Amino acid sequence: MSARRCALEALSTWEDTSRFASDILDDLSRSLRLSPPDRALAQEILYGTIRNLYLLDELISRFRRGSLNPLTQNLLRIGLYQLFKTEIAEHAAVNETVELARKHERSLINAILRNAQRKKPELLEEIETWPLEDRYSHPDFLVKRWIKQYDETSVESFCRWNNEPPVVFARINSLARDREALDRVRSGSQPSMVGDSFPDFFQVTGAPNPDWLREGLIYIQDPSTSLACRLLDPKPGEEILDACAAPGGKTALLAALMNNEGRITATDNSPPRLDQLRENLQRLAVTIAEVKQADWSAPETPANFPKFDAILLDVPCSNTGVMRRRVDVRWRIQERDLARQATNQSALLRAAVKLLKPGGRIVYSTCSIDRAENEAVIELSGLAVEKVVTSLPWRDGYDGAFAALLRP
Repeated sequence: MSARRCALEALSTWEDTSRFASDILDDLSRSLRLSPPDRALAQEILYGTIRNLYLLDELISRFRRGSLNPLTQNLLRIGLYQLFKTEIAEHAAVNETVELARKHERSLINAILRNAQRKKPELLEEIETWPLEDRYSHPDFLVKRWIKQYDETSVESFCRWNNEPPVVFARINSLARDREALDRVRSGSQPSMVGDSFPDFFQVTGAPNPDWLREGLIYIQDPSTSLACRLLDPKPGEEILDACAAPGGKTALLAALMNNEGRITATDNSPPRLDQLRENLQRLAVTIAEVKQADWSAPETPANFPKFDAILLDVPCSNTGVMRRRVDVRWRIQERDLARQATNQSALLRAAVKLLKPGGRIVYSTCSIDRAENEAVIELSGLAVEKVVTSLPWRDGYDGAFAALLRP
């Protein structure tokens, strides 16, 4: 009951505010003192319900005409999610959801869930004929946009991918000070599921080892994040700018590729994110990074910066490539946001490239799969494009990303 109550309260708060689902769940889990198993169940129900909102609301409409108050709507959503999308015992899904209802509404909740339970086989068959936006609960404008850019089969695979819980990867930190412990991590880690291209990455099963995290032996990081760093190919002794660095995963990987030799200037425009950046770099034994505050979207390039051999510009974006990992994204993004993001990204690129030394190079990267934020931005930049690398979740099996190596 505690897990389902937490999921219900979190869903209601999420609908009424602009807060991220993960932050709401963290706060409620602490206040309700959920055990780890209950917290995991609450997360599964909350995130799964958010991922499947269109589908669940369409199912509700099959059994109830007219409006419902928000609490009843959310109760039916979490009940139907458990019935149709999980392995939770059906009697538990129904009974414990009904128990959360106010007494005068329990008969309505019970009747709808029982009816859905009886008709589940035929409904599951019918769902397979629904349009993609309803079957996989994605905004219609995104589905249409992606089909124009890719193809319907790929988009269906992507929508299905987005509705599954994300796989967690970690990167082994080669800069860790305790070499014996690092050897134990290497021998105790499962090989990455993404092949030889990512030798330091491995898939985390269960909860990550807290000692490894605390001691800076590993860092939770998706393989896609390494594409831009490896494309930049930083050399020991070079001067590198990581222009949008927080929380620091890419900065730490750059330092590892440089064997902690040279200098990295890591910037961000948010003081709280800078604090997180400093903390992560210290834990990960990065000794060549200097953290500075800078707003590259300002009209004037920040003063007191030297010229750099290479720049990593990992710009803020729509996050469409990591939608599986960030359940809020599909419901918060608007079509006009993509054009606005592209404008901001172009401005950041123009500002950053001014700080390159003669013959220097810059990697522009996003965690978006949308061409307006990727190919279109670099095509309009006037920079020479040397190489482009991408990851597409339905093709590669990890988060979506884009990176382009550019020169003036």
